[in-house]
Amino acid sequence: MPSLRLATRTRLSEVRYEIRGELARRARELESQGRTLIKLNIGNPGAFGFRAPAHLQRAIAERIDATDPYTHQQGLPEAREAIAAFHRARGTPNASPERVFVGNGVSELIDISLRALLNPGDEVLLPSPDYPLWSAATILNDGRPVYYRCRADDGFLPDPDDIASLVTPRTRAIVLINPNNPTGASYPRALLERIVEIARDHGLLLMADEIYDGILYDDATFQPLAPLAGDVPCLSFGGLSKVHRACGWRVGWALLSGDATAVGDFHHAMDLLGALRLCANVPGQFAIEQALHGADTISALTAPGGRLHATRQALIDACAASEHLHLVAPAGALYGFPGVIGAAADGFDDHAFALQLLETEDVLIVPGSSFNVPYRNHFRVTLLPEAPLLTEVFARIDRVLARHAAVGRRTVAA
Repeated sequence: MPSLRLATRTRLSEVRYEIRGELARRARELESQGRTLIKLNIGNPGAFGFRAPAHLQRAIAERIDATDPYTHQQGLPEAREAIAAFHRARGTPNASPERVFVGNGVSELIDISLRALLNPGDEVLLPSPDYPLWSAATILNDGRPVYYRCRADDGFLPDPDDIASLVTPRTRAIVLINPNNPTGASYPRALLERIVEIARDHGLLLMADEIYDGILYDDATFQPLAPLAGDVPCLSFGGLSKVHRACGWRVGWALLSGDATAVGDFHHAMDLLGALRLCANVPGQFAIEQALHGADTISALTAPGGRLHATRQALIDACAASEHLHLVAPAGALYGFPGVIGAAADGFDDHAFALQLLETEDVLIVPGSSFNVPYRNHFRVTLLPEAPLLTEVFARIDRVLARHAAVGRRTVAA
């Protein structure tokens, strides 16, 4: 009997997703040995004791009898109307239910939208650092990621001139992650307006990953992209997983704005791909209207005195107290992206550091290079644990970095 031919797709060798990769697998091995780990690798609110708001849970429970059949491939009509109304209130042009797509999380919609857009060899402009799903989905849909730098010295904000210089005849889209994962940067209006003009000048699709739009700290503000884009095609992504702490419900959405003629073919392609997977998870869609038009439950967590605000402050304080760390304070989202500096940075390798931290201090983080940056002296942590636990984590991080620094100083002295 001939052996089965089970070789994996070649392009998978180009895909990285260390957030749930090798280090996470090693963590599971350690847990099976009885080790208790502090896992800061994933922005998963439910794993840290957060619950989806009660009024969203009730919205599903009250309609559970209506959740058995398939629904329209773009989503429940009432859910799409709630999303369109939310965007109209923001000033998004042409925000109608017909332009809304509901998916099994934003992750599925990122994949569907890039599959609808790209021909082999087409290019997508992505931020560096990025959320690595964007790079992976571009590669797996036969596209080529091209990175524009978001440097720590600039507060992790992109340079529009850099973005413009990267546009070629093969460029199809500009991706923005705002507020940003992993850095927490929140993009100002003037910067976004310049990026819109680049898209307008070159006929590009804007793809705005705005899943953290309600998670902001201190005086930070959020500027949605679609109202600035006007008739420039713009696909705006949102969902229940972060602001509403309902990751496991797998509910995301995308709204396609811009000139109807310009977006027509792309709209039909997304509709076709949505139909091929039949429909998104139905029960969670009944919570969308309450999520977008009901009580605000995130602001109390991000305001002074709130749990997320306190943990962010613990991160800022820990990095300020360390001689080995530098931090651009996150303005939004659920993460910090510290950089290693000084003697500890000599010969530093973020992956080796993350493995050492896991093996010796029982802490799981994500190496910064996992976010498609050319340097290896950063790492990402989530802000979801209680503040005292994060303080303890950074005491452990500092112990490991102090050992790195001591080795570096001995090497210099020799």
